[in-house]
Amino acid sequence: MSDATSIEKFQYATTATSRALARDGELDLQFAEADAETAAAGEQTVRLPPESLPYDTVCCARGTADSVALRARYHDSTVHSEQAPRGLLHRAIFDALEQVRCESVGSVHKVGVEQNLAAALDARLAESSLYTAAERDPGQLPMALDLLLREALFGCAPPPHGRQLMDLWRPYLESKLHRHLTQLRRSTADQADFAGFVNELLADLALEDLVQEPQPYDDDAQDPDADSDGAQPQGSEDGGEEGDEQQQQSSEADSADENGDALALEALGEDESADTDTNAPPPQYFPPGMGVGGSTYKVYCTEYDEVVQAEQLCDLEELTRLRQLLDQQLSNQQAVIARLANRLQRYVLARQTRAWLFDQEEGILDSARLARVVVDPMYPLSFKRERETAFRDSVLALLIDNSGSMRGRPITIAAMSADILARTLERCGVKVEVLGFTTRAWKGGQSRERWLAAGKPPDPGRLNDLRHVVYKPADTPWRRARRSFGLMLREGLLKENVDGEALLWAHQRLLERPEQRRFLIVISDGAPVDDSTLSVNSGHYLEQHLKQVIDYIEVRSPVELLAIGIGHDVTRYYRRAVTLTDAEQLGETMVDKITELFDLQ
Repeated sequence: MSDATSIEKFQYATTATSRALARDGELDLQFAEADAETAAAGEQTVRLPPESLPYDTVCCARGTADSVALRARYHDSTVHSEQAPRGLLHRAIFDALEQVRCESVGSVHKVGVEQNLAAALDARLAESSLYTAAERDPGQLPMALDLLLREALFGCAPPPHGRQLMDLWRPYLESKLHRHLTQLRRSTADQADFAGFVNELLADLALEDLVQEPQPYDDDAQDPDADSDGAQPQGSEDGGEEGDEQQQQSSEADSADENGDALALEALGEDESADTDTNAPPPQYFPPGMGVGGSTYKVYCTEYDEVVQAEQLCDLEELTRLRQLLDQQLSNQQAVIARLANRLQRYVLARQTRAWLFDQEEGILDSARLARVVVDPMYPLSFKRERETAFRDSVLALLIDNSGSMRGRPITIAAMSADILARTLERCGVKVEVLGFTTRAWKGGQSRERWLAAGKPPDPGRLNDLRHVVYKPADTPWRRARRSFGLMLREGLLKENVDGEALLWAHQRLLERPEQRRFLIVISDGAPVDDSTLSVNSGHYLEQHLKQVIDYIEVRSPVELLAIGIGHDVTRYYRRAVTLTDAEQLGETMVDKITELFDLQ
């Protein structure tokens, strides 16, 4: 029997076993090659063992497949979404414990399945930095609670690579969670009851303020001219009085948050002060080793990277010429564009229902109470205020791949679609920012030159100069930014693409926004490619980082992520994605997907 035949038979047997466990004949597993660099392929991807089929690697692969199958069989996504907490750290713990529940229910009296799951867990810990942790950090809690619950449900010690982490957290967790572990053990067969007990556990841990949701900046810290070019908000006639009230409420809320932070940090034995700096930047929700300079993804140097406004990359005359070229393309598609824009605008405006709060002590005079005011001008509760709907408090970022493979019709369609989207949603009160990502040079640029001059040190990580382009900031009106969209058509702009860092950049920009609802749409036509980086690292280096970033945003971030692939299957990276065979479909697909995103909220 050839090695290739052995691997094929292993895939067939693993898929068949998983479908039997899941009781789903259509369950589809994703397989990846077994080299060490596929560690970032994700927990839902089964890594094939080497051709010799060593026992421990086979157990690890089968454990991953069993985990996927048991979740498919015992997990109800509707119940999960209804019970899931809002906080990022809370949600990560909630998701981890639900996975443990599914695996414990499905592995009862199945010794082989239990052993496979243990092997996969130990391998996952070995690939992370958690097994070497020397001190406690809140980011370790999801895995620490995962291990503690497994120990209670499976009745076995933590895997070898999890023992140090458990030694760190066991004294703190067991003193608080003994009662909860008993409840969780008794409720594993009922997902709703189990979720309720998990939420009680989270409440008793008092972690509400350790990882906060991104909050709007204080009114005092905002630029008073930020919206001077935009539409004036309704009900602004008495904004002064309302602002004073909101400012007082915000101050009280900040005080309460600081007290909560102090209690939570003290409970974890931290020495840090809970005082907050109102001028500090918003928190970054990236796991260890996934940002620039992290342990699993490195950058040789960032000195030559740039975030640049589109109009800074060419002179005004050329930018005007490029915009005229884009306008010509838009005029050729005028009928299609008008239909798409009107359809999107009708949909968005239909959801923006106005609602009023009546019998208020201040606000706009209520005409229905006019007679009462005439009779008694001092009578209170004669005013009304408009209640803002959640739909209006939204921002959407469009991140466009500016790599060389997008040259021609794809980038033209992307620029046209971005222009239509920004113009249409602005009319509906939804802010839009348009971003692009590429590199400053082919094959490394100044970063590579510095690396060569240093004697080619090994494992340099990302080895190129990034260029992130801001075509339209969210607070800039379309009429001011319209000329910048033409830059996408400029020869020489489109080079290579490092998608993972671009996604982190766009994601962080959204986290810094004050809007409560944030959407990120990525348009790409291929996997990350940077010849300089890939020539001195693994061939999967950039792709692994992209998968890590996507998984983290989709699971733990408040940002809703959607990807559109042009001639490239992005569904293997993103959970919510669509692949187009023709760039001409981009405009209509974007309209459809944006309406779906708003429907989810």
